[in-house]
Amino acid sequence: MTDLVNEPSRLSLALDSARHWLRRLSANRSFLLGAILFGGICIFTLAAPLITSVDPNALSVRNRFKPPSEIYLFGTDNLGRDMLSRVLNGARLSLGIGFAVVILNAVFGVFLGAIAGYYRRLDDLLMRIADALMAFPAVLLAIGIAAALGPSAATAIIALAVVYIPRTARVVRASILVARELDYVQAARAAGARDGRILWHHIMPNCMAPLIVQLSFVFAYAVLSEAVLSFLGLSAPPTVPSWGVLIAEGRTYLREAAWLTVIPGLAIAITVLGLNLLGDGLRDVLDPRMKVEQ
Repeated sequence: MTDLVNEPSRLSLALDSARHWLRRLSANRSFLLGAILFGGICIFTLAAPLITSVDPNALSVRNRFKPPSEIYLFGTDNLGRDMLSRVLNGARLSLGIGFAVVILNAVFGVFLGAIAGYYRRLDDLLMRIADALMAFPAVLLAIGIAAALGPSAATAIIALAVVYIPRTARVVRASILVARELDYVQAARAAGARDGRILWHHIMPNCMAPLIVQLSFVFAYAVLSEAVLSFLGLSAPPTVPSWGVLIAEGRTYLREAAWLTVIPGLAIAITVLGLNLLGDGLRDVLDPRMKVEQ
């Protein structure tokens, strides 16, 4: 009875574990820089209504091609539309599509990878399909799917999900192939645990580290690929300002108004750089082979 009273509660253990990981993450420079860059983009995106109330599609031909100034922080485009409002609203679409692709990868990529890794009889079939999809360059495959389905935000999400789910599935499969042979899994199987419980309660929690890292990179790839699809007119319609659309509209006026292309390009670069640094930092901290006592 005394041992039970003195035993730390689950909540205290969870808090200790959280503090441990926060210390490790805060000591990683890549993670911190990535968190600052990507967190800043997210904060500006969420605070867009507070930063500017200008309609991103409001025309003001009298104010066309205004350079960045105190009045127009990001300048105006060829139709006098406020670039600050357009860039911030474009971030909502670009990041929203990226987040949706990550969710689909987390659901279908994990499911397919888990099934292929645990049930060996299904491995060949699922992985050969994944190999066939991965044989195409990611952007070209996404362009082909989007062109076949027609331009829309939903089309971009489907196309990018189809492209990156096989990559996530292979990462999960590789982790499960290792974990399924460990002693604690064999013990659970010998104790009569069902396959579903072994897979989702014993194996998957120990495969989360590579999955989290993979999803951070998928987010970066999805944002960049969505910009390519928008640039080609295969994502959201031109009336919806996304970063790719803004770059496509500004390329014609690159000499007269370079900010039309440079500013959304910088937004994409900062977002992708931040996500890649986050992924690198998470890999350094979560990968057991790279663990160093802080």
